[in-house]
Amino acid sequence: MKKVIQNSLKKAISYIEYKELILKLIKEKKSTGINQNDDLFNYTKLNDKRMKRLDKQTKLSTKAETKAQKIQKEFTWLVLTESWCGDAAQTLPIFNKFAETNPKIDLKIVLRDENNDLMDQFLTNGSKSIPKLIVIDKKTNEVINSWGPRSQKAANLLNTYKEKHGVIDAHIKKELQYWYNYDKGESIENDIVDFLKFMI
Repeated sequence: MKKVIQNSLKKAISYIEYKELILKLIKEKKSTGINQNDDLFNYTKLNDKRMKRLDKQTKLSTKAETKAQKIQKEFTWLVLTESWCGDAAQTLPIFNKFAETNPKIDLKIVLRDENNDLMDQFLTNGSKSIPKLIVIDKKTNEVINSWGPRSQKAANLLNTYKEKHGVIDAHIKKELQYWYNYDKGESIENDIVDFLKFMI
């Protein structure tokens, strides 16, 4: 596991570099990832707009900032993602706000399709679901914990729909994006605040 982590960290980029990569790909009418098609490109464009909006509008609560500032050890928050992922576009800006609150949090990003060995260590019910946040102790390279691909409330929304309809289809994916707009990142923030106990 440590070797897999080390290899992935060598390829990791910052949040700013990730956003620059997305802009470059949009100009080339591409997305990240192995597969390339119009849908993935259009999702990438849409996600770029979502992240820009959230970067401007998101402000952590006093509770979240206070909790994040209590972190004393240095950690890397390594996130597996792809540009076309709608959940990631809603989540990464919030991760970044936590990282901006405390310099002990070093937010890094790697692409799922280029890091299969890492992704395979952090499957969700056997699937390569993203985003996946992996918290790594900088001194030891030990994995402390992981989170994702979405908040508990968002996961419950999808699970309830799947139990009723038997599938996760385009309808619920659209409903999920409406829910994200309504929730304004509050559920992700609350999950991460609870998650921080592993670092304090």
